Amino acid sequence: MREMKKAEERRNEILDAADELFTQKGFDGTSTNNILEKVGIARGTLYYHFKSKEDIMDALIERYTETMLTRARAVARDSSIAVNERILRAVMALNMQNENGQEIMDHIHKPQNALMHRKIQQVVMNHVPPLLTSIIREGIEQGIYHTPYPYECMEMIVAYTNTVFDDDLVLLSDEERAARVPAFIFNVERMLGVESGSLLYMMKMFGHEGEDGTK
Repeated sequence: MREMKKAEERRNEILDAADELFTQKGFDGTSTNNILEKVGIARGTLYYHFKSKEDIMDALIERYTETMLTRARAVARDSSIAVNERILRAVMALNMQNENGQEIMDHIHKPQNALMHRKIQQVVMNHVPPLLTSIIREGIEQGIYHTPYPYECMEMIVAYTNTVFDDDLVLLSDEERAARVPAFIFNVERMLGVESGSLLYMMKMFGHEGEDGTK
């Protein structure tokens, strides 16, 4: 048991060092030697845990993804937060770019990493709709939302945002993207059966101001 714990600690030390170096120097600018020097380990120890630098990046993506989902689930379960605000906070918690994950996102979006990108999309499509559906069902019980298809609504919403707002899949100018946001929210309001304009606060998810001027 102690040896297993030590191995897990060493693995996390390698991931922590790689995460910091990737953020500072970029994935391509970081060598395995840089990681070895930062952790203070032999090459054999590194290869015991990871086969390559790409393997380290895969493990970092998995760790970031699990962290995001854990954080978002905690928000989703917090009934002290109003339903509308909880949805916003849960979605914001899923934004990897809020962390030190920009280098990871840049790496994922490279053409040669299409499979890695697909893995992230699979995680999103399989785990995010159920998470958000739990909040929507509370809203239905409270009379806030009116739809017989809470899961399907969330699935369609996640599928749309995971494709149309993905720069690798749909090429949009800044103006086109800006136009998509209110149209997207308009249709979300229709699907959830709420009054027109009542979900404009969701524009904050896209870095836009709501109708009330809040960011």
